[in-house]
This record gives sequence, C-alpha cells and structure tokens, in this order.
Amino acid sequence: MASPAVATRHPSPSFFGPDPRRRRGHSPSNLGFRRSGLQLKVTAIFGWIKGDTRTRELNPSAESYTLTGSASEADTKPREVSVAVVSSIMDIPSADWDACAVDSVDPDNFNPFLTHAFLSSLEESGSAVKETGWLPLHVVARDENETVVGVVPLYLKSHSRGEFVFDQSWAEAYYSYGLEYYPKLQSCVPFTPVTGQRILVRDTPYRDQVFEALVKELKSLTTKLKVSSLHITFPSEGEFSKLKDSEFLQRIGMQYHWRNRDYRSFDEFLMDLKQPKRKNIRQERKKIPAQNLKMKRLRGDEIKSEHWDTFYKFYRNTTDNHWGRPYLTREFFHRLGEKMGDKVMLIVAEHDDKHVAGALNLIGGDTLFGRLWGCLPDAYFPNLHFEACYYQAIEAAIELNLSKVEAGAQGEHKIQRGYLPVTTYSCHYFLDPGFGAAIGNYLAHETAQVKHVIKVLHDSGPYKEDILNEFLLTQGDGVRSCHRRKERARKKLSECHIDISAKIPTKKDIRYCLIMLFVQGYKDWFFLPPLINQRPRRTKLQCRKLSQTRKSFASCSLPLHLDCTGCFIRQAHHRLRKQPFDHLCSSSPRHRMAYTSRMNLKRKGK
Repeated sequence: MASPAVATRHPSPSFFGPDPRRRRGHSPSNLGFRRSGLQLKVTAIFGWIKGDTRTRELNPSAESYTLTGSASEADTKPREVSVAVVSSIMDIPSADWDACAVDSVDPDNFNPFLTHAFLSSLEESGSAVKETGWLPLHVVARDENETVVGVVPLYLKSHSRGEFVFDQSWAEAYYSYGLEYYPKLQSCVPFTPVTGQRILVRDTPYRDQVFEALVKELKSLTTKLKVSSLHITFPSEGEFSKLKDSEFLQRIGMQYHWRNRDYRSFDEFLMDLKQPKRKNIRQERKKIPAQNLKMKRLRGDEIKSEHWDTFYKFYRNTTDNHWGRPYLTREFFHRLGEKMGDKVMLIVAEHDDKHVAGALNLIGGDTLFGRLWGCLPDAYFPNLHFEACYYQAIEAAIELNLSKVEAGAQGEHKIQRGYLPVTTYSCHYFLDPGFGAAIGNYLAHETAQVKHVIKVLHDSGPYKEDILNEFLLTQGDGVRSCHRRKERARKKLSECHIDISAKIPTKKDIRYCLIMLFVQGYKDWFFLPPLINQRPRRTKLQCRKLSQTRKSFASCSLPLHLDCTGCFIRQAHHRLRKQPFDHLCSSSPRHRMAYTSRMNLKRKGK
C-alpha cells in the first residue's frame, strides 16, 4: 500500500464493491480471491482510470480564487481565497470547522454529525481511514488573513459501503465496459444517512462566492485525480438546488421521519392516529412491562464506559448475525461519549437488572437522530425493537421539545408507527460524459418512481385525514403535486352542480365532473352504479362504459348525485351519506367511489 500522500495504480480485479463478473451461474469460488478455509483480512485497494499507471499526489497544491463580494460590498476590493486539501480533519482547528458548520439560515438547526468532534472520532478510532477505504481529503478555504471561511468533508473511496445511496450498479456498468469506477470522491458523513449541509461555509457577506469556489475546487479535484466521479450525498435541499446549475446529476431517495405537532405527551400524539393504528401501538407498548423489561434513557455523564462496551456487543450482534458490516470500532463509541457529551442519548432495556438491548441517538438543535440498535444474541423480546427505536425516541422528542425524529434509512414498518416518508437528496458528477448522460437518463425515470412511491406511502399513513393534509405542506414534490391535483379537482367540481340522478349525463357533463374523480389513473368515461357485496362493511363497485347510460341509471336503486363540495352523496330514504373526495382519488380501485352497502343500511334500520 502506498503512503498516505501518494497512490499507485494497482490493476487488480479484486476491487471492493459489487463484482461485475458475479453473474448467474458463477459460483463465488470462481471469482478471484475468496475465503476458503483461511480468514483473509484485506484493507483497501485503490485503482485509477484504465491505461494510467502514473503515481499521483493525493494532496494537490492550493488554488486561489478571486471573490467579487456581495452587492453590499460593491465598493470593497476583491477578496482572495485559497483552497487546499488536507489529509486529516485534525489539521483543521475544531473551532474553525464548527464555525463553518453552523447553518447561517437557521443557526439553531444544530447538526451533531457535521461537528469536528463527530468526524474526528471517526478518524481517530480507525473507522473512516485509508485502511477501511475512506481516505480523508477534506477541502478547506482560507481568506487573506488565513481565516477558515469554508470546509468540505471529502473522502477518496475504494468501495460504496457505508453511504446509503446505492451506486453499485453504476460501478458494474463501468467495469463491464473496461473502465474503473473506484476510487471515487465522496462528500458525506461516513456511515450516516442524515441530511445536512455538505459544503460548509462560514457566515460572511461573501459566503455565496465561497460556496461557488468550493464547488469549482471539488470538480477540479475530480479532474486532477482522474477519478471516475464525485458524489455529494444527503445534502440540504438548498445545496441540492444550487448544485443543479454546476453540472451535477440529481437523485432523490426516501426516509421516514416523525414530526412533532406540539404534543404534550405520547397519548396526545396517539390521538392524531386512526383508531386501529392507535390500538396497535398501545398493545405493542403494553408488552414491554409484561415481559419484565425496563426502559431507561441515559445522557452525558450517565453513560459510563461499561455502557459503551455493552452497546458495542449489541452493535456487533446486529452486524455479524443479522445485516450490515461492523464499520465502527469499539473505540469510536468511547470517543463519541467523551466528545459529544449531552448530545448523546443511549436508550437501554433492562431485564432482571441486566442490559439486553439498546439504541443510540444523537440530539440536534431541533431533531433527535436515531442511529444504531442492537441486542444480546440470546435476547428475544417481541416489540422491543419498536419500543427502543421508535416509541422511546418519540417520547424523548416530546420531552425535549424537538420538532422531529429521524429514524435512519429504510424500513416501511415505521409508517404505521407515526413515521412518514420524506425526500432525501444526492448529487453526482461524472467525468465521462457518455456515462453521465446514461446515468442521468436512468435518474430521470427513478425520480418519477420514487415520487410515486412517496405519494402512495404517504396516503397510507396512520394519521387522520386532516393531519395528513397538514403534513403535505412539508413533504416532497410528489406528495404536494398529488395534493394540488386533488385541489384542482375539488375546484372544478364545485363549479358544476350536476344531479346525475335526475337526467342522463352528457359527455360534456362527464368531461367536467366525473372524469375529475379519476385523476389517479382512469382515462375513459365511466359512471359507477354501486353493486352490493355480501361481506360486511365492504362494497364492490363495477365500472360500466357510457354506452349503457339509460339502462344502468335505471338499475340504480340508490340514486347518486354530486354536490357543490365535490362529494358523492347517496340518497336513501331521504337521508344523505357522504364520502370525502380524497377516498375517490386514492390509489386503490375499491376506494374510487363512495360505498355504503345495502346490508349495512338494513342492519342500521335506515
């Protein structure tokens, strides 16, 4: 392995990441080196673009950029900013780094993962270092007075592990064409799928110019090192928008967050849920004391060294026996507790005065970040995972008056426990224009699918309808666009008060009314006479074409009409029953029409 300052091309097929040769019909034993009897420990292998065997300096010389300043500084002389690369975050004073990490738009929005303490703990503990495939190449910008005005956490990577934005298929495509995808440049917080600023700029009148200079340096560094690509994962939404103008491809993802509506207690939060979901959560929580389990939330000095040793056992049980890899070392947890203090919350479960499980959380300015979970190998307690990771986090956020809980990546099971899908972002820059165009086309299709999934999952959330509508204001574009379509449909229906029980509707009537009820998929003209299903509380509805108009309307024993509020009204014995328009626009076909079964009406004596 070359020294930290230089690296030489190693043309080895044993790169880290998904092996493009691993196809159906090829066993692992036929794919280069693999474990066979002996335990083989490998660190990291760095390669370069095919055909280039020169030795490269991984610490390029500093570059200078001239800043013109903001409009308020029109009369001042231009400023000079020098941008350099350092091989360790320890080369940057912690006070300067943290000053840049403060969000100038919202200073109270403290992100613990962007602090010098957290990132230095990763390096000092041997978790994010060259030997594990994370070679630090942090970018730092200084002005004429040698004041640090901007920093970027940056790593040269030999694999795609620990990123939570999956690009292994891109690496496979590169290698199938004889090109090398690794190493690549990655701007992120290692092993942490948390949204936040990635280009950290000190709050100055010329901060926008510093931002642009740092982006130029990142692209220039990609060219100098001749790596395949540069990736900025989980940036803020503002950075995501700015980087679009700098030739970065844009990608979105999805996570599940819980939002605090100024709840005073956990029970108050439950009252915002639908009754079946509320009942299910209460039943799950009752099982914890029934199993003789006690939950404790520890912070700061309450977390002792033995707690970290025990939690590391939990962590290794999860990575070794269930999923993932042990990215973090035992030393990392001890350093984290020493440096972060009260910003760390450890939730532990006790059984017979013995710790059997735990969940690690970090406390931000307005957010509780759930990170890691684990338990003893022989521990089996139903619903303990939900209690330690989700319900205890919600209770803690309510007590600390935090606005949200971020429970980490993936996990659709979080939805029914109050965590709704939100959009995450990443930006990607490729030196090869051909691959950049192909991946850009792929991302366009992927973005549409992700937006659709977010919308569907949001509509299936556990909250009452009015609460879901309130959350729409803070969700991603996919959910908001669906909401806008529904509002436009409501507005159009409110303009057309047409009684379809009194006459045969014309095509014009249907064009302006009934078709608006099928904005989620139907493309033909339909009306929906209800047909009774014998199952209790359910009614199947059959869609019939417009050609059967008079006969079908005559067969409706319960006539239907539209009122000016956009609701279908069923009239039975002079009593009106309404179904909200939102149910008609849901993704499930059986909800596309108001339903009330004839058997239910008879049972209720109506």
